[in-house]
Amino acid sequence: MIITGLLCGALLGFVMQRGRFCLTGGFRDMYLSKDNRMFYALLVAIAVQSVGVYTLIELGIIEYNAGTLPLFAIIIGSFIFGIGIVFAGGCATGTWYRAGEGLIGSWIALAGYILMSTMMKSGVFAPINAKFQQPQLQTNSMADTLGINVWILIAILVAIVGFIVYKEVTKPKVFIPTLKAKRTGLAHILFEKRWHPFVTALLVGLIAMIAWPLSAATGRVFGLGITTPSANILQYLTTGDSSLLNWGVFLVLGILVGSFIAAKASHEFRFRMPDVKTGLNSFAGGNLMGFGASLAGGCSIGNGLVMTAMMTWQGWIGLAFMILGTWTAVYFVFIRGRQKKKNTVISTKTSPTTA
Repeated sequence: MIITGLLCGALLGFVMQRGRFCLTGGFRDMYLSKDNRMFYALLVAIAVQSVGVYTLIELGIIEYNAGTLPLFAIIIGSFIFGIGIVFAGGCATGTWYRAGEGLIGSWIALAGYILMSTMMKSGVFAPINAKFQQPQLQTNSMADTLGINVWILIAILVAIVGFIVYKEVTKPKVFIPTLKAKRTGLAHILFEKRWHPFVTALLVGLIAMIAWPLSAATGRVFGLGITTPSANILQYLTTGDSSLLNWGVFLVLGILVGSFIAAKASHEFRFRMPDVKTGLNSFAGGNLMGFGASLAGGCSIGNGLVMTAMMTWQGWIGLAFMILGTWTAVYFVFIRGRQKKKNTVISTKTSPTTA
């Protein structure tokens, strides 16, 4: 459990750090600059994982039950989570891997995220969490609801993703000036060369697929997950209950280790202290992330990557409302703020001066 959890997490942290796989930035850029590349990369990772995991299910290696659907909790929680990642400066996984780069702001966001996740799952807010989870629809599986084989949905997703990848890859390439390479061979590819988002997504999807049998072998039948394992760390530290140290705990700790290794090897590791305002925003954002992800039953990885790949309503509805939450926060934090500053400058220039 310790070895496979740490290894899988380290691979994920390494790949996400080197590939700059940031869903917060991806969701934000969809709105701010109409750049959908990171969202397309997420779809690639979802498709790869979906094909892989359902193949494992067909072979009888793992089993899966989509369960029920707490629709209201997913909508509210995902929307709040989307707001939180903007203030925190990264999603749940992004916060873990950026903490490994030495960002103190990410450590502050991580503290808020872990604290609130614990409070929601076993602390003072647990009754609120349970109350929101009560109204549940009986089926969470999209295939069961539609009365079709799940492979039809997977085939549609793969076809859509294949078309998107083809369109993106065949676009005229824009020359981006780069510094002269200081390394050669594998070292250049791993630690210096800029990774294509689709290559990163392919690797993330494969790691997400591998996570299922590795986790299931320890009795935890699920793939990648961040929120519950993060809460389990604080729960273990405060209760001493060793049963809380599951495969997921070592996964998230591995993300930190893998990211640190990647950042050090690529000379990107350094401690960076945020200003007071950024630090407060990071902590508040971390709390919003912990609250929202606990309510929704998953974060941008648990719902946005894993549950989408399993063709559940929870995953795709959660992903949609995460994006809406992110866009809402982006509007008020960035767009409206810029408009206010612009209007202030214009009014200052046009206002009459007094002698």
